[in-house]
Amino acid sequence: MNKTILQIVCIALILAFPCGKASGQYKKIPVVVITDLYHPYQDPGDNMDLIMGFGLPDVDLKAVLLDITDAFRKDTADHPTLWKDPRGPREAGIIPVEQLSYIFNKKVPYGIGPLSMMKSEEDRMEYLPGYEQEAIDILLEVLKKSKEPVEVLSFGSARILAVAYNHAPKLMKQKIHKIHLSAGTASKNHELGSDAGANAIPGGEWNVALDVFAFNRILKSDLPVAIYPCAGKDGGFVKDCNNTYWKLPDMDFIRKMNPQLQRYLDFAFTQKLQYDFLRAMNADYPVDIDLNRYPRPFHVWESAIWLKATQREIICTPTGEYRLVKEGKSNKGDRIVANELRRCNLDEIRDDGRFQFSYTDKSSDKEIYYRPDLDENEKALQQVIPELYISISPSH
Repeated sequence: MNKTILQIVCIALILAFPCGKASGQYKKIPVVVITDLYHPYQDPGDNMDLIMGFGLPDVDLKAVLLDITDAFRKDTADHPTLWKDPRGPREAGIIPVEQLSYIFNKKVPYGIGPLSMMKSEEDRMEYLPGYEQEAIDILLEVLKKSKEPVEVLSFGSARILAVAYNHAPKLMKQKIHKIHLSAGTASKNHELGSDAGANAIPGGEWNVALDVFAFNRILKSDLPVAIYPCAGKDGGFVKDCNNTYWKLPDMDFIRKMNPQLQRYLDFAFTQKLQYDFLRAMNADYPVDIDLNRYPRPFHVWESAIWLKATQREIICTPTGEYRLVKEGKSNKGDRIVANELRRCNLDEIRDDGRFQFSYTDKSSDKEIYYRPDLDENEKALQQVIPELYISISPSH
């Protein structure tokens, strides 16, 4: 092995294992992902961030639960409060889940949750067909079998979580380490901002509006919940100290990713529909990456959740480079780029999904995301997240 190749291998290992150790020296973190993943995509970030669950070497992905809403499976969506999306039809993201299972040679359980909204916060939804209860059954089965508490990452509505809680509150309290909930609006005194569309929907944010009863059920529960608001006062596409939004202006890094993952993303971003969706993941299958056909700018909300749930933090080295390391493993001279969860009290939870919070130094089972320097946070993520994706390889 020549010097250049050795250097490349070392860099890849440092990025994949931020402390420079092999995965066997880290205890794997049990994770369940709940995602409103579709194909063709609705939010392409759902397709992209799922790579983390399959590819991060310190993650033990227990299940992928598909949080699907029937309104968005139609040619033109007919959700009562959300955008009448005309880009359908689409279906639950079974294809991308199977593609990642194929690429990483992992048979990860997956299932679909209820397709309709809850009728009340206490709704157990037992009137639904069994097919729509499969995600709930899988979640509860994973929790029963797990020897240690599980991290639950929720990207979408909280419906699967809320219905499962209505079935087995004690089990969820005992076996969930933390729910990382990507949803909601952080706005002081329910103040309305510049995004008229956000102001007009329940909760001021898409994931809450998908199922307000579900969101409120989880916020009012005794479960450990970290809230990562997608929106701030001015909506979901403006950075706020309590929301997780940032932009990826350049997707050229995809050309440096593992060839099979390039094909996976190209299949998703160009919205391919073909019978051989698994064969299309093979490294020798032809693909011509045309970045002009990819979503841009690329809107991102998920990164903070993956970093916190997998115990990673961003540091700035004395030379000004941003890197990812495991929590507590920074070196002398490194500066941690604040990307925090702060304990909070939920002072008010309104029927429409709006909530008010206050930070607290006392014990609390609720936390909320906080980043003091919005521009540095985005700048750092624009460097470390592409590098993390480049480091992921099915062969590790």
